[in-house]
Amino acid sequence: MKRITLLMLALVTTVSALVAQDKPSSPQATVEGKVGSANVKIVYCQPSARGRKIMGGLVPYGEVWRTGANDATTIEFDKAVKIEGKDVAAGKYSLFTIPGENEWTIIINKDAKQWGAFKYKQESDVLRVMVKPAKTPAMVETFNISLGKDEVLMKWENTAVAFKVKG
Repeated sequence: MKRITLLMLALVTTVSALVAQDKPSSPQATVEGKVGSANVKIVYCQPSARGRKIMGGLVPYGEVWRTGANDATTIEFDKAVKIEGKDVAAGKYSLFTIPGENEWTIIINKDAKQWGAFKYKQESDVLRVMVKPAKTPAMVETFNISLGKDEVLMKWENTAVAFKVKG
C-alpha cells in the first residue's frame, strides 16, 4: 500500500511539473470586432509587468517595439480603412510602435510574419502616424489591446495609447 501511495505521489508531482511548464509567461490573445464597418482582428502576446519598470525601462523610449511579446503583433482588416486619416488597404499586417514619453509612433508594416522586432525593416512600413499617450487611472499589470467604436486602444503599466481607425 505504501508503494502505491508513493508511486501515485510521484506521478502527481511529475504531471503537475509538466502542466506548470506549459503555461507561457506571455500568453497569446486575440481581439476581434468591428471598427466602423470593417472587421478587425488583432493577435498579440500579453506580457505582465511583474514588478518591472515598463515604459522607458523594459520597453525603451525611441526604439521600435513589437507591441507585445514573442511574435510581432498582427492586425488584419477585411476592407480598406483609414488609420488616423491615412489609407490602409485590406490585409494582414504587423503592428509595431515606437514609444515615447510624449508621443508614440504607430507603425503598420507589410511583413506580418516576424518574431519580435529583430528583422523589422522600415522600408516595409505601409504607414506611420504619431499619437499622444495618456496616463491610466490605475496600474495595468498585463499588456492588453482592445477595440473601441473607432479606435484601437493599448494599455500597460500606467500608459494608454489609442489610434483612430475608420472603416
